[in-house]
Amino acid sequence: MEGGGRPSAVQAALLAASTAITALLYSVYRQKSRVARGLEGARKVRLDGDLRAVLLEAPGRCVPYAVIEGVVRSVKETLSSQFVENCKGVVQRLTLQEHKMVWNRTTHLWNDYEKIIHQRTNTTPFDLVPVEDGAGVTVRVMKPLDAAELSLETVYEKFHPSVQSFTDVIGHYISGERPKGIQETEQMLKVGTTLTGVGELVLDNATIKLQPPKQGMPYYLSTLDFESLLQKQESSVRFWKILTVVFGFATCAVLFFLLRKQYRHHREKQHLRQMQEEFRQALMNTEGGETLKNACVVCLSSTKSCVFLECGHVCSCHECYQALPEPKKCPICRQGITRVVPLYNS
Repeated sequence: MEGGGRPSAVQAALLAASTAITALLYSVYRQKSRVARGLEGARKVRLDGDLRAVLLEAPGRCVPYAVIEGVVRSVKETLSSQFVENCKGVVQRLTLQEHKMVWNRTTHLWNDYEKIIHQRTNTTPFDLVPVEDGAGVTVRVMKPLDAAELSLETVYEKFHPSVQSFTDVIGHYISGERPKGIQETEQMLKVGTTLTGVGELVLDNATIKLQPPKQGMPYYLSTLDFESLLQKQESSVRFWKILTVVFGFATCAVLFFLLRKQYRHHREKQHLRQMQEEFRQALMNTEGGETLKNACVVCLSSTKSCVFLECGHVCSCHECYQALPEPKKCPICRQGITRVVPLYNS
């Protein structure tokens, strides 16, 4: 603590940083909790012949947040994999990712570094159809790339290592970067995949559409079933809640430490003021004032015989100095005593 009981700059910065982190974590936790509650309250509808009647009875022919499960079926031509034969899908993502080692000048270690140098995503319109054929109802999936969780299966993956000459190796060590190679990946949402869609379900003329919800809730197109998807979100909520509680306790601990220090400083200052007042009263009211002026401020009986350095106060006898608690501080100014010089009265 600095003079006057105020916290030091480091302590104030620590408290401010801890409070800011706790507030940020709490904000993320609130957002995750809201998403989990919204997902838990989503209306579960079946992809069957009654779906159209359900939407006709709903206000505005719309269910704002609905859960529906079905099988992926292409509306037009399907997308073919560039690397795997007879692999058809409705969403295709091709990615080229660079892998290299980067020298960290702080830790003096080589760290892995990955960077996407090219990515292309192709889509084609697709529907969700019932798992069991014959229901005669389909749901058109709109804007699949806007989904917060779009489950794509990796159908091809190959790593192309970089070829380096001796000169290249020396240059890489000088520059602090060592290329490892290029990873080529193809991901697809294949035809026939069972998909769980969570979003706004609306009847638009004769077409039933699943699209991103308008009230700010996330849009899901996941291969997980609804219960697994809900458990995943609840697990995320618990994780952020634990982080928030841990940093909240840390913030409270820092605040308690600072308040305790300030309280102790206040008590010491009050005690010193009380001792000084009692000493003044003793000087004014007791006969033999000249004798008390030279008396030890601690015991008020022995003669002052010590000079405290570095503050220079002469206020204590040698016996009372020896009885002062460690670390020894001047009874007058509370400054630390680094050296004691004996005082001899002639």
